[in-house]
Amino acid sequence: MITIQPKDQSERDNYKLLVGSIIPRPIAFVTTLSDEGIVNGAPFSYFNIVSSNPPMVSIAVQRPEGRLKDTARNIYDRKEFVVHIVDEDNVAAINSTAASLPPDESEIELAGLSAVASRVINVPGIKEAKVRMECKLVHAIPLGGTQEGIAGSDLFIGEVVMFHIAEGIYEEGRIDAASLKAVSRLAGANYAKVGEIFTIERPQ
Repeated sequence: MITIQPKDQSERDNYKLLVGSIIPRPIAFVTTLSDEGIVNGAPFSYFNIVSSNPPMVSIAVQRPEGRLKDTARNIYDRKEFVVHIVDEDNVAAINSTAASLPPDESEIELAGLSAVASRVINVPGIKEAKVRMECKLVHAIPLGGTQEGIAGSDLFIGEVVMFHIAEGIYEEGRIDAASLKAVSRLAGANYAKVGEIFTIERPQ
């Protein structure tokens, strides 16, 4: 085994070890709304379930050079966001939203995605996702960082207040993974499909 102490190497080197080993990672495409009414959209693979009672999800948004990204700033300001599951059919368009744009330009428009109104919150979602979740902010936690008083990332925990699920993937309260065709994040420019599904019963 190779033994590495994180404090002995750079942030980028630690990043490479994390994203190369914690795989596959689900991808959330997150839409937010600025104070000027611009719909921002960006993908995040620091994303997962937090709770089912009530349903809550988490996303972590990194702060490049200590600066808040548009997504983080909008969530802090409005306390609402929409999480979409990235799949084989929309991954190319969503990947294009990772481009850095000024706050007054919408990644949704750049990618040719279709905004759709939410039911409970004011932030729009996108029509091209088979699953989208309207979320209200529950906790926002600045974390990490190397400079005193400046965080390295922001962890957001949101309660899902509305699910929207495509009829073709939903049956008797469950989502069919083969029909959803979710994709996951690996390292670098690599993604993965669900692949072979196998079953192991959990012990009682």
